[in-house]
Amino acid sequence: MADPLNITKGVLALADEQKTAKLTLGDKTLDLPVLSPTAGPDVIDIRKLYAQAGVFTYDPGFTSTASCSSTITFIDGDKGELLHRGYPIDQLAGKSHFLEVCYLLLYGELPSAPQLEDFEHRVTQHTMLHEQMMNFFRGFRRDAHPMAIMVGVVGAMSAFYHDSTDIGDPWQREVASIRLIAKMPTIAAWAYKYSIGQPFVYPRNDLDYASNFLRMCFSVPAEDYVVNPILSRAMDRIFTLHADHEQNASTSTVRLASSSGANPFACIAAGIACLWGPAHGGANQACLEMLREIGTPDQIPEYIARAKDKNDPFRLMGFGHRVYKNFDPRARVMKESADEVLDLLGIEDNPTLQVAKELEKVALEDPYFADKKLYPNVDFYSGIILDAMGFPTAMFTPIFALARTVGWISQWKEQISDPQLKIGRPRQLYLGETARDYTNVENR
Repeated sequence: MADPLNITKGVLALADEQKTAKLTLGDKTLDLPVLSPTAGPDVIDIRKLYAQAGVFTYDPGFTSTASCSSTITFIDGDKGELLHRGYPIDQLAGKSHFLEVCYLLLYGELPSAPQLEDFEHRVTQHTMLHEQMMNFFRGFRRDAHPMAIMVGVVGAMSAFYHDSTDIGDPWQREVASIRLIAKMPTIAAWAYKYSIGQPFVYPRNDLDYASNFLRMCFSVPAEDYVVNPILSRAMDRIFTLHADHEQNASTSTVRLASSSGANPFACIAAGIACLWGPAHGGANQACLEMLREIGTPDQIPEYIARAKDKNDPFRLMGFGHRVYKNFDPRARVMKESADEVLDLLGIEDNPTLQVAKELEKVALEDPYFADKKLYPNVDFYSGIILDAMGFPTAMFTPIFALARTVGWISQWKEQISDPQLKIGRPRQLYLGETARDYTNVENR
């Protein structure tokens, strides 16, 4: 057998007519199947590579590796395209609403009017938390980060809802899915209320999903709270635009956890923990912190110059995207909501929002950013909206987790139903010591 370390000397070529890829490794040639998706590039099937050739592939971050097959979400980063079950995200965000998108992600098709009414009713009837969970919240320190609370509370749901943890039962999977979608706004809102020392606000079944969340966050017993429809619509769009995003870090974490047979609440808690990372769910918070660092509009030219300087570590947050090499399709819709919210609330006395509006204008007009396609992304606008609504930056990622829950659940359900499901077990390129004998401590 050829030396595995000589793989770099091999030749990889696609033969379109046979739909195989030939891998020449030393004196051995392998024919690897090439799979064609309904959209996106072809995929070389390497599942039998180790068995046939005794080698692994090396792909840090799995940026060139498909870990699963899926029918839920498709992204074309070059075109700036995001599709949920084939529907463009701008159409869904502009014409639909979050719970209808939830139904689409979960079941594969847009619902009929009776189906949507039934689905909304089922979600609404599950918004309350088990009363004993209130004591669970109070077990955290008063200054606990809302994300820390959400990780703990969602993971603990398996201790309160035993009747929906059997992943082998389709009905229990369905119940767990509805419960997670319904209860996540209550969990996020209560985490926020606990962190600021205000009493918990129970959900109201006469309100829509976004309005109910805003009321649980901002109402107090001392006075009535009426949700502004513009703010509710903006919140619903934030939920919709963050509902799913293909095989990102947190979604891959949920899938990896579920491959072991873990219960759904544990899997979603794992996704929340991964989302907490600043390189993933914390992007809109980082963007807002950058705006506050800039301080005032007159400081923008200095920071623009720093962003262009390769020797300066400063980077403009909220511009460009790892996946989208063109305009982020979600940003177009989010910008509309940002404009509506800022018009409603005003920005005259808010220096951070003044900086955001001016920075957006300067960056869009600067050839440097246009040539590099560094357009404002969804995190830039969502951070502006949430800040204008009155949310502290610590709540940005919990709101992201709330919205992404339906995507995680949809991916989880799809994987559980996959007949080819195997427990995740990535390989490694080992560069450590080879076998050596133990030496007693007195002889070292």
